[in-house]
Parts: sequence; structure tokens; C-alpha cells
Amino acid sequence: MEDLPESLLAEIVKKVAKRSDLNSFSLVSKQLYSIEASQRGAIHVGSGLHPARKALASLCSRFPNLWKVEIDYSGWTSGHGNQLGNKGLLVISSCCPSLTDLTLSFCSRIKDSGLGYLVNCKKLMSLRLNSVQKITSGWLENLGCEGSLEELVVENCKGISQYDLLKFGPGWMKLLRFKFDPDPMSCSWNIYGSDDLSYVAHYPYKYDFCCESLTDLSLAHIATKPGIGLRFLLGKCKALEKLRLEYINGLNDSDMITLSKCCKNLRSISLWLLPQFYGGNFRTAFTDDSLKSLAVSCPMLESIELTFDGCEPLYPSEIGFTQDGLIMLIQSCPIRVLVLRGANFFADKGMKTLSSAPLLETLELVCCRAITDAFHCACPMLDQSHTPDLCTSD
Repeated sequence: MEDLPESLLAEIVKKVAKRSDLNSFSLVSKQLYSIEASQRGAIHVGSGLHPARKALASLCSRFPNLWKVEIDYSGWTSGHGNQLGNKGLLVISSCCPSLTDLTLSFCSRIKDSGLGYLVNCKKLMSLRLNSVQKITSGWLENLGCEGSLEELVVENCKGISQYDLLKFGPGWMKLLRFKFDPDPMSCSWNIYGSDDLSYVAHYPYKYDFCCESLTDLSLAHIATKPGIGLRFLLGKCKALEKLRLEYINGLNDSDMITLSKCCKNLRSISLWLLPQFYGGNFRTAFTDDSLKSLAVSCPMLESIELTFDGCEPLYPSEIGFTQDGLIMLIQSCPIRVLVLRGANFFADKGMKTLSSAPLLETLELVCCRAITDAFHCACPMLDQSHTPDLCTSD
């Protein structure tokens, strides 16, 4: 093998997929060790780093072309030794010039000063923060102004509120994908509404910047107020293709109508809804007016996911949508994927309509109590050949 040209050895190394195999392969010879090290593009580290900063520096030195680094301390205990701190991110920013993708999960020693070092990662395009509890909003302004992020994910970071994200400023103009979920462990939102503890009256929460490059937006477990907070995104993202709204308190039809008129390229929408009090009614946030607006304004919509939580089957009016409204949307758009969970308003008539949906490829029905076994007879075309990914469950 030593006689093989280096270019051929490099191609052989590229074919090895498993990380354990790569580690073993690199021990065969010094030449393979060197080739494998130069080609290694990603590492996933965590509790096994000891001492943390020195071990990370050694890895970054061995693999000079790293473009993806994931630091994950899930399951960490004090018996594993100290976690990587702020200086660890200094090591990454100094030793990984090709870094484009960074994920930090359950890093209890990382603070704002550590994230500040990421400004030196000039190629960094994707940053995911999961359960990094000691960070606040102190790093957002610098990274927004000087960074090149195209993807920003903030999950379960208690020190960052939706209002803090205003500080990301011009960084919004570059973002393609954004996800914000301050409390992913919460399975739902209080059905009687919830106060936003991060909101301070009379604070200037207005967002006046552009985010027209954003194509993928996911918001979860936040309370909104008209004109402020991340609610503004629904009327600003002209390039939006994928939207996920999970248990957002305070939205209504006007928000969805604004979004549908703005986002002509919308291809996928996922709504997770709870009933709340709207005037004298107890129902989910959106009505058929929202579905009609989507049908009229979003001709490229091909994936719909609707999840209804806390809605009683005996009271289908707790869901703002009706069967006729959803049928109208399905008939107006080239729907390929339809997922319904807890859709108590959708019955056999709706299933019959699906049998004539020519593009439908995936259908998932979960806890849709109004659908009976009779739909199998009523919809002979709705079989495995028509919807190869048909899935139903209670």
C-alpha cells in the first residue's frame, strides 16, 4: 500500500464512511495517518475530552481542515471532569480556519465572551446553540454585524429572549434558516394564555430591518404581541419556503393572511395549535380565513402538517378550521404531503376528497376521531399505490 500514489490513497480514504474505521485505517501507516488527518472535516466531542481545552487543541492541530465541530455535553456529570470553557472557543477560532458549522449542546461553562471569539471564524455559516444556559444576548450584536451566519438555531437557552434577537441587527439580512425555541421541553402552552416574562413595558421592541433571504423559519413556545417580538418575521420573509409554528400564543388570522400574501414561495407549513380564548370563543388561533389566504396566495404549497393539542373530540368547534376549509386548500395547491394529528373536524367526506388529490404521496393521520372504517370503502383509490406512505394510528 505504501507504493500506491497519494492521490489514490486519498480516494480510498474518502470511501471509508465509519469514523471508527477511519481511526483504525489511519493507524496502518504514517502516510495514511497524514492523509486521513488532512481529509477529516468533522468531529463530535464531549465528555471524553480530558483535559478539555488541551485535548481539543490537539484534535484541531491533528485535523487542520475541520469545517464542522459539534461539542455535546448531554449526560455530563462532574465525574467526567471539567467541561470546555470560553477558551475552548478561542482554540476553535484560532485553529479551524475552514470552520463553517458549529453546534454547542449542554455546554455549562460557555458564556458570552466565549461566543465573542466566533467573530474570528470568518467562514462560519451555521451556529446551533442547545441548552447553553449561561449565555445572554451579549454576543448577538458583534456576530450579527461582523459574522456571516446563514443558519442560527437557539434552543432552550434561558438567557436569550425573543426581544434580545433584535440585537442581531444586519445579521438578519444574511440568514437563510432560523429556529428559536426557548423551552422545547414544554409539550404545550397554557390554554388560558401565558404572560411573557421577558417583556418589559415601554421598551423599544420594534424591528425595522430586512430578512428577505430567510427561507426556513421555526418558532416555538413563545407569547407574542401585535407589532413587536418575533411575530414581525411573518410579514418580512419574502423568500420563505418552510414555516413551522409550534404553540405560539397570540397569533390570529391577520398574521397568517399577512404571511401568505408576503411569502409566495411557501412550500411547507407546520402548525401546532392549542385552543385559547378569542373574544367569546374557545378555539385554536386560525380559521378558514387563513386557509383561504394560503390557497389563493401560495400556489407552490405542497406540504401541510396540522397538529391540534387539547381539543376535545366532542367539541370539533374548538378547532378553528373546518373540513370544507381544508378541502378547499388541498384542491387549490399541489399537496404532496398531508399530516393531521388530532384533527377532529376531518371525517370520511374529507378522506373521499383525498382520493382525487393527484399529487398526494404521503398521508399521516393520528388521532383523527371523526374518520371511520367506512372511508376504506368510500375511497377505493386511496390505497397503497395512490399514497405509498399512508399511515394511520390512534
